[in-house]
Amino acid sequence: MPKLQYDYIIIGAGAAGLMLADAMGKDVFFETKSILLLDKETKETNDRTWCFWEKGEGTFDAIVYKKWDHIFFAGKGFSKRYDIAPYTYKMVRGIDFYSAYLARIRSYPNITFKTESVTNIEEQKEEVYVHTSAETYSTKEVLNSIFDYEMATQQNKYPVLQQHFIGWVVKTKKPIFDASQATYMDFSIAQKGNTRFMYILPYSDDTALIEYTLFSDKLLPKEEYEKAIKEYLHNNLDCSVYEILEKEQGSIPMTCYDFKEHHTDKIRFIGTAGGWAKPSTGYTFMSTSKKIPQLITFLKTGRPLKELDFKNRFWYYDLLLLDVLHSKNESGHLIFQKLFKERNPQLIFKFLDEDTSVMEDIYYILGCPKIPFTTALIKRLF
Repeated sequence: MPKLQYDYIIIGAGAAGLMLADAMGKDVFFETKSILLLDKETKETNDRTWCFWEKGEGTFDAIVYKKWDHIFFAGKGFSKRYDIAPYTYKMVRGIDFYSAYLARIRSYPNITFKTESVTNIEEQKEEVYVHTSAETYSTKEVLNSIFDYEMATQQNKYPVLQQHFIGWVVKTKKPIFDASQATYMDFSIAQKGNTRFMYILPYSDDTALIEYTLFSDKLLPKEEYEKAIKEYLHNNLDCSVYEILEKEQGSIPMTCYDFKEHHTDKIRFIGTAGGWAKPSTGYTFMSTSKKIPQLITFLKTGRPLKELDFKNRFWYYDLLLLDVLHSKNESGHLIFQKLFKERNPQLIFKFLDEDTSVMEDIYYILGCPKIPFTTALIKRLF
C-alpha cells in the first residue's frame, strides 16, 4: 500500500505543471485538496527560453527578461523590419519562470513539491498509483506532462514534424545586433531540402541568443547546428570573435495527432504531452497559459479527464500546413515569405493566437501559396 495519498498528482514541473499547480493553489475550490507536484530535477538551471507575443501588459510581465516592439523577417530576396504594435514580442527565461512559480507554489499549504523520478503509473479501478524512485503514492487523478515522441509516432494518420534547434547566447567584441528588434525568421541561409531558419533574440547590441532552427522530421548531428551558427555569425553578421555564454537545445513536436487516445478517466496528459504545442509553429507557452483555466474549470466538474476536448477549427488549418511541410519540407521558406510579404504581422499573430474571425481566417489563408494547400486539402478530403 502507498504511504502517501493525494487528491491530485501533477507530474513534471515545466511550464504546464507549474502553471497548473499555481492555478490550483490560488483557487479556493482546491484549498481542501492535497496536491503533489513531482519532477526529477530541482529546476534551478536556465535550461530553456520561452517567447510569445502579447498586447500590452500581461500575466508574465514581472518575469519577462527582454521584449521587443519590432521583428525582422528575411527570405530569399525579401526582408523587412516590422513594427508590431499593439503587440510586443516577449521573452521569459526558464530559470526566472521556475524561481517565481516554485516560490509561489511552496507558499500554498496544500501543495507539496518533491524531486523524484516517476518510474511507473498504475491505474486501478478506484485510484492511480504513481511509483517513483523513492516512494509510491496514490491519487484520484494524475495530470502528466512527461512527453515521449512515441506517443505521436506510433500512428500514420497525421504527420509528425519536429521544431528542433540549438541556440547559443553569444557576447561579441563589437556591436553587431539591433537590440530593438527580434529576428523572427531568417530564411536567407541554405535550406538543404528542409525548412531552416535563424532566430535571433538580442539582449543588447553585443549580446544575443542565436538559434539554428528546423521544421523537419529528423534531427541533425549536433555539429551541424553549431556549424550553421558559426557560419551565420561569420558570413551574415561579419563576426568571428565572440564568447559563448550559454547553450540550449530542444525539440518540440509539430503534429495534429489527437493525444486524447492516451487520456483515461483518471489520467490526463498536459502541456506538450497533451498536444498543447501549437502544431503549426511549436509555440507552447501562451497556448498552455490559455488552456490551464479551461482545465481548472473542467477539473471542478468531476467528470472523467478524457472527456475534455480542445479541438477547434484552427486544428484543421494547422493540419493542412503540416501536410504541406511533410510532403515538401523544403517549401517552408516560400510559404512564410509569401505570407509576410502579403499580410501584416498583426494579422499573423492574431491568427496564430486563434483569435481571428472566419472572414479574417479566409483573408489570411489567401495570403498563402494556393496550389500546395489546395492539393493538401483534396488529399485530406478524399
